[in-house]
Amino acid sequence: MHLSTPSLKNTHLAVGPVIVGALLVTLATALLLLWMGRDWICFCGTVKIWQHEVFSYENSQHVADFYTFSHMLHGILAYALLARFWPGMALETRFAIGTLTAVAWEIVENTNFVIERFRIVTVSQHYLGDSIINSVFDLFAMMAGFVLARYLPIYATLVLALALEGSMMLLIRDGLGLSTLMLIWPMDAVRAWQWGQ
Repeated sequence: MHLSTPSLKNTHLAVGPVIVGALLVTLATALLLLWMGRDWICFCGTVKIWQHEVFSYENSQHVADFYTFSHMLHGILAYALLARFWPGMALETRFAIGTLTAVAWEIVENTNFVIERFRIVTVSQHYLGDSIINSVFDLFAMMAGFVLARYLPIYATLVLALALEGSMMLLIRDGLGLSTLMLIWPMDAVRAWQWGQ
């Protein structure tokens, strides 16, 4: 059966166009972040594959860190919500919407207002914004989460989402849910727990 038949519509990503589109959007995002004054790499002058220290000025400055998992979770949630509420939408369109929401967040996250908000109300007191390389790999992590959610069985996807959020809660006392909560509605009790007080 050919992929264009109605019974198989929206089931597989058109890999070539999706990869080209994703790379173009990522490049445009990187250039916009550069225009906003973000540095390509860590202000420290080095590039690490993994930055394990959360309470550090180098967090969100390297290729990946614990918050990379929250971007994967963003991709999983984007797939799940779009599949649930717009099941007839072409998969490529859903992927584009998910990617553009991640791009929008990377831009907003690196504004002075949000950087200061993170520093004041969340556990990320050392946050200086993202380097461009970190933002690029955050976008790739979101895309990976979306693709995994599309191709993994639903129960495996649910286990993966819980494992990602749970591991962040366990290892760094933070995660997508807590970060979002603290940005919108800061709670002293939560902040004290995050600091181990």
